[in-house]
Amino acid sequence: MRNEFGSCINYSLQDAIVFKLSNFVCESHNKSWFVFHNCRLKAVSRSKVLLNLNATILHPTNDMTCHIQMFKRANGYKPWLFDIDFDVCLYFRKHNNPFFSIVHGLFKDFTNFNHTCPYVGSVIVKDMYPRPELLRLPIPTGDYLLSLKFFYYKKHQLDINASFTFVEDLLKS
Repeated sequence: MRNEFGSCINYSLQDAIVFKLSNFVCESHNKSWFVFHNCRLKAVSRSKVLLNLNATILHPTNDMTCHIQMFKRANGYKPWLFDIDFDVCLYFRKHNNPFFSIVHGLFKDFTNFNHTCPYVGSVIVKDMYPRPELLRLPIPTGDYLLSLKFFYYKKHQLDINASFTFVEDLLKS
């Protein structure tokens, strides 16, 4: 009986959450190293937007770092929660960055970018949509921007900016 009641609560809480991508921008600063072929959002319903990304890493890299920042919208985007640099190659060997673990957890089922260095070839994200049950971090209702800047051998190569909306309306449930 308890399991049925608990699952009813989880189901109704999941219904009350809106967690969707609102904008996604990809930019390569060095097209001789990294090329975006496709970087699009596709609305499939009012509350579900799919991300499709297709890119190619043209030269192998064994030194990739990422600068990741999160912003919350309040009269413009303001820094919020985290602003960190980490070694991507080391992360995929040891999973040593809790903030990127949250971000990676949202898209790891939809991508081929899930192995250790060296990185070369295609990077694909297919029909990715954010699922609230995978967001292991409680965040307040609002509009957010997640900024990822990737560096190969200490040179800025590409930017990915993902804007999303998170609304938890518990009064509806």
